Amino acid sequence: MRCDAMRGLEWIVIRRRHPFVMSVPRTTLRRIPLGNARDVLVTDVCLGTMTWGVQNTEGEAHAQLDYAVKERGVNFIDTAEMYPVPSSDSRWKPGRTEEIIGNWLEKNQELRKELVVATKVSGYQAKSETAGNRTTPPGAPAPAPLDKASVHAACDASLRRLKTSYIDLYQVHWPDRYLPIGAFTGSTEYVASKERSDSVPIKETVEALGELIAAGKIKNYGLSNESTFGVSEFVRAADELGVKRPVSIQNSFCLLHRQYDTEVAEACAKSNYDILLLPWTPLAGGALSGKYLDGSRPEGARMTVFKHFHQRYLNENSVKATAQYKKIADDAGLSLTTMALNWCKSRSFPTSTIIGATTLEQLKENIDAFEPTVKLSKETLKAIDAVHAQCRDPCIAT
Repeated sequence: MRCDAMRGLEWIVIRRRHPFVMSVPRTTLRRIPLGNARDVLVTDVCLGTMTWGVQNTEGEAHAQLDYAVKERGVNFIDTAEMYPVPSSDSRWKPGRTEEIIGNWLEKNQELRKELVVATKVSGYQAKSETAGNRTTPPGAPAPAPLDKASVHAACDASLRRLKTSYIDLYQVHWPDRYLPIGAFTGSTEYVASKERSDSVPIKETVEALGELIAAGKIKNYGLSNESTFGVSEFVRAADELGVKRPVSIQNSFCLLHRQYDTEVAEACAKSNYDILLLPWTPLAGGALSGKYLDGSRPEGARMTVFKHFHQRYLNENSVKATAQYKKIADDAGLSLTTMALNWCKSRSFPTSTIIGATTLEQLKENIDAFEPTVKLSKETLKAIDAVHAQCRDPCIAT
């Protein structure tokens, strides 16, 4: 009884300070500021959607939204104009995931003001069906730079598909320049000869985002798959233009890939630029559930169906590390899934971790990992760090 009373008092305080959360369903999940947008509170678990439209039907996606939002109080949803993925699937249609979310929002209009809806402009691609899908009807594949016209067109298309008048968090999915992102390329080596002479200046992209804010089409903006240099340049451009700074960064971050820790975390720290980390693939594409250990390839699982997708998490070093993490979780009396997700929450810097699921059972376990009752012990965290010290970031190790 006393715990319930204290929790109720806590929500009274939050509602007085942050009126926009007045009608959010009661929840035990922690809410934290969206980076330097201190007046916006998000749950520290964010509902990812990239499987919706390929591995999940619209009905299944809506069931996930109903459960996460209405039953568990998750108020943060992440998508992208290029979703679903992977694009190699015959069912792939860029923008389909946004349409699925838009149809749900249309049926649940009373919840819109309570939610923080995030989507992304795709970023540089020389020839992109995503860019072609920004018009009605869709046009032929087209270049997708981050110039003003492209950013505006992408935002308008996302607003149309999401059936909303504003986007709470608009993210730059990919840089408009060469960047060696180890999570995808298998290497973090910078090669000067790969720089593009036609890259759109970051300042132009920020100017476009500022115009969208001024027009009321977006509330805040964030970055994704960025480096320390990129973060610093976005902040510098924002300050020069008198535009809001980015509030979030969505980078790969999990037990098998901790590259973010090395220096990007310093730039984004609360004491510096105060940019919230939104870890994507915290379960390493499902590998950190343990279901692929011992050579297992479960029927219907993502990396079973899509044999070239996220395979970096199944290389020899990654599998070896995953097996060691599984033993640590077993010793702690936790599932590997729970330990891997709660580890993201345990970081010294704030995170709102993006989870993804193809079943409601998976979704429940994923959200449960963020409940206040789950906390990794010092011994468990020390054991995790010992494994990491043996082979740092095995998914990009050669």
